[in-house]
Order: sequence, then structure tokens, then C-alpha cells
Amino acid sequence: MKNKKIKSTLSILAMAVVMVLSSFSADGQEPINSNYGGVQIGAITYSFRSIREVDAVLQACVEAGLSSVELMGTGVEAYLGAPESTVSRRRMRASDLTDEEKAAIEKYQKDIKVWRYSDETMDKYVAFKQKFNDAGVNIHIYKWTAGMSDEDLDYSFKVAKTLGAIGITTEIGEENCTKVGAAAERAGMVAIFHNHYQYADEDFDVDKLLALNPANRLNFDIGHYLGSTGKDPVAFIEKYHEQIASIHVKDKTAKDNEVKGNVNKPFGQGDTPVNEVLQLIQKNQWPIYCDIELEYKIPEGSDAVKETAICREYCRKALEPAVAMD
Repeated sequence: MKNKKIKSTLSILAMAVVMVLSSFSADGQEPINSNYGGVQIGAITYSFRSIREVDAVLQACVEAGLSSVELMGTGVEAYLGAPESTVSRRRMRASDLTDEEKAAIEKYQKDIKVWRYSDETMDKYVAFKQKFNDAGVNIHIYKWTAGMSDEDLDYSFKVAKTLGAIGITTEIGEENCTKVGAAAERAGMVAIFHNHYQYADEDFDVDKLLALNPANRLNFDIGHYLGSTGKDPVAFIEKYHEQIASIHVKDKTAKDNEVKGNVNKPFGQGDTPVNEVLQLIQKNQWPIYCDIELEYKIPEGSDAVKETAICREYCRKALEPAVAMD
């Protein structure tokens, strides 16, 4: 299936992006609004994975014109001053740890628990949220957990709630849908499950996983779905819209593409019905966050911020065609 192309070239989109970015004041105080026609367009901050520093990620969100994001939690604790382990995560899982490494891990686990449960740390998260909000960016979903124990998950949802998120997202699967779903229910929030290629597995049963807890929701990746199954994501959204909290917006070739299937493409160049998905959500006024996930190869001379802004502008034109024609 092919996108119904919006009548504009990528060069025109790029020019429009430059105009939008230039409208921000030097101190970044101009308001950002990436809600178009009632549909909230944001991005997962994985789109800026080439940017490591938290303040720089926030600045990237602002420069890309995003008023709401799915925030990946990698590096946030360190940014807030948490103790850091001297043993790498990969090494922690090794079976041949030295006595020194075991002692270091035990010390870190004690130190991080004390840090996490201090009132001062929650105050830091409050200030962190305010920093994003002051820049015009809301955090609607948090992608992070402290661990998989009930205690760690309860803490994780407390952090997510403090940041203003509706819930936590993680990979879809039976263990996650059971444990994270239960923690979300305890917190009065939602657990939001992301797909890669699971729907291509004939034994995969999304209805069973959703039924494991009433707090379970989907973070439906339309590109991965089309690329791995060849099936229409529009039909899926029509069926499951009440259980979809967010979608990842990307453009991929379909599984059965005659050139090469399941390949990330710039928006408008793949087979994913991006426009139709956005317009379906808009038409029905479904409260589904639509988050860009930049995964195609960045063109020479561009960068992740510019390309995410181009993707956002593409989405805007799908949702505000009258404005796009002006």
C-alpha cells in the first residue's frame, strides 16, 4: 500500500522547518505547539540518540518544535546526581565476577537505593519536569524502569508520575505485560507496550497480553508492523484504538515490497500510510499520542534535529492541509 502523498517536496518541507526554527527567540521562550488539528505530535527521544547530554536532548526537542515527548530515561539518574556503579551493566551479568566486583556491586545497590528513596531525589525529579515544561516540552511517556521487582517497578511509576507521564513504556511480552501492567494498575497509571516484529510471529497473541491487566496499553509502531507483517496498520488501529496509548510514527517499506521490504525511509518515501493513520486519529478524535521515531539514514549535511523537524512538519501538513496550501 502507498501513502497518499502530500503535495509538497522534501525541499519545501525543509524550508518550512527552517522558518519554524527561526521563529524561536534567542532565550527559547517562544511557545512550542506541536498539536495539530487535535493530534499531539511528539517524538521518542531515541530520535536524538546521537546526543548524549540531557540538556542537549531537551534543546533538541525545542529546536525540532516538539511540545511533547516520550522520554527515554537513559542517563537521567546520573544527570540528577545518582551514584554510579564502577562495574558496567554488562559485567554485572557475568558469572565470573571477582570479589572486588561483587563488593562494588553490593555497595552500588545500597547507595542507589538510598538515593532513590530520599525526598531530595523526588524534589530533583520535580525540578527536572519543570525544566522541560519551562522550555515548552511535556513528558507524556517515560521509557525507563529501575528494575523488575515489585519495589523497583513501584518506584519507577512514582518517578513517571512525578514527571507528568501517563505511564511507562517497555517491550511487549508476557512477563512485562504481567509485572509492569500490575505495577501500573497499583499506581493508577498505564503500562504501554512497544512492538518490534512480534506481530509477524503466528503464535503472538496481543489480545491475551492486553487481557493480563486492565492497565495494559499499546505503543503501536506502525512502521515495524507493516514492515514485518505486510498488514495494514490502519485496520489494526481501527480495531484496537481504545487500547492504544501512543503510536511510533515512521515510514518503512512493506514486507512484500518488490525492491526490499522492511526498510526505513524518509517520510513520504516508504509504504507506511502515515497520512492515513494521522487523519484517522484526527477524524475520530482518539486520544492517541503520535511520536516520531527517526530511524532512516540521516542525509549528508543534515542531523537528527533537522530531520525530526522535517518529520514533524510532514505530520503537520497531513493534519492541517488547509494551512499547508497557504
